[in-house]
Amino acid sequence: MIICVTLLVLYSFMKSQSECFQVVGPEAPIDVVTGEDLVLPCFIKPNTSAVDMTVEWFRLDLTVNSEVHLYKNHGDRNENQAPSYRGRTSLFKEELQKGNASLKLSAVQFSDEGTYKCLIEDKSWFDDITIRVIVEAQGRHPVISMESYDNSGGVNLVCESGGWNPEPEVLWLNKEGDTLSAEETQIYKETEGFSVKRRITVYDYSDSNRFYCRLQQKHHMMETEVIIKSKIFEAWKWDVGISVSACLIAVGTIITAVICYKKELQKQKQYTGFIKKFVT
Repeated sequence: MIICVTLLVLYSFMKSQSECFQVVGPEAPIDVVTGEDLVLPCFIKPNTSAVDMTVEWFRLDLTVNSEVHLYKNHGDRNENQAPSYRGRTSLFKEELQKGNASLKLSAVQFSDEGTYKCLIEDKSWFDDITIRVIVEAQGRHPVISMESYDNSGGVNLVCESGGWNPEPEVLWLNKEGDTLSAEETQIYKETEGFSVKRRITVYDYSDSNRFYCRLQQKHHMMETEVIIKSKIFEAWKWDVGISVSACLIAVGTIITAVICYKKELQKQKQYTGFIKKFVT
């Protein structure tokens, strides 16, 4: 009975303390570009010194190697820190006395994307916040290639790129900058980021058609231009025409050969019959 009362009193005390102090930070996700430095905000409100407290940063989305940074007993204790964060994390020590427990993460990597928790703990209370980090990686320059000739009189173009995060928007534009109708974007998740591919069929509207494949994110945009001249369309048509003609000639040759063979076979039968009749 005494133990239960003691625990209840202790819980009530810690709860009242936690209501006096609160850990605060951004509610919206934080976007960052690979290679940049990132500050994850984490503060005690109202302002009170965190010098004598424990400040722990860790990843919620990782089951192993989840520790990002640990401040305890007036110093950094990063013996169990995830290997990918070693040498890249630090607190603003001079700001701890103001309740600022923000984490600086240097040279952001693609693998740093995830959900982070800032936990501040004292002998009498604790509180935490969760921050979502989205790492934006600029991918490779888009490549445009001609796939095939369309029976309706157009050329099929495909635009491809990889190494993006998050997946970029893929647009096909004409020379006036108008968005063109195209197939749905194909998206593939890979270890280095997202790869994308989008096809379009273009037609011979003028002597010089300029088309652009644009990939864009919040902070990045890449564009590749391709010029399709009328001669290319004519070449495709000639290729198709030659192929069809060749097929027709081949079929005609085969049919002619079969007819000639049948006629020759008939002649041989008639000649054989004549010889037999003459002999008898």
